[in-house]
Amino acid sequence: MTPEFGRAPECGGGIVSPDRKGWDMSWLLVFFGASTLIALTPGANNLLGLHHGMGHGLTRALVGLLGRLAAFVLLIAAVAAGLGQLLAAWAPALTIVKWIGVAYLVYLGVRILIEARRLLPAEAAPVPGRSAVGVARKEFLVAITNPKAVLIFTAFVPQFIDPAHGPVPAQVALLGAVYLLAEFLAGTVYIVAGTLVKAARMSLRACRNLDRGTGVVLLGMAGLLAGSRT
Repeated sequence: MTPEFGRAPECGGGIVSPDRKGWDMSWLLVFFGASTLIALTPGANNLLGLHHGMGHGLTRALVGLLGRLAAFVLLIAAVAAGLGQLLAAWAPALTIVKWIGVAYLVYLGVRILIEARRLLPAEAAPVPGRSAVGVARKEFLVAITNPKAVLIFTAFVPQFIDPAHGPVPAQVALLGAVYLLAEFLAGTVYIVAGTLVKAARMSLRACRNLDRGTGVVLLGMAGLLAGSRT
């Protein structure tokens, strides 16, 4: 069930005291901590960030991360405009988003598996890297077609909103900004991990196996998403 606006989370008597007005830093810190844990959870975008860090380097992978954040900004804007609950309540909308996401994850997984077979030996000419815009586009499409991301902003974020503490759109904007920070930090962790793997100069076989593993996991995520109930 989608939470209603105006319900503050219940934790030790409430994160936000009903007798106080304005923002409570402990409330924001709890939200940031919870958001960071959610953002760090291995998922399609984080796995893609790891892959981009390995294949495209730190700079282009970080630019690609902006594509993911841009998708989340759109979702936050939808929630602030009051469209989030409508989207979550209309089952066909989430179903459509889910199957688009499944199709795109299958496409990415198959493509990465094919690229793994085409890896060239170290002495051969390097494969041209994907542009930063292309990397960002991938991140954006994976994020915007993930119904789990939609539910983060339509079910998780509203738990921390209380109309007694100011206009709801302003609270959504603030919480959205905090979540974007958590997502940026989590995405950076995966990207840096990918660049460290690249810097280790692993053998061709190891690189192929990592890419194959990435492709297989993406296909597995597509299967789990297809079988999930949204």
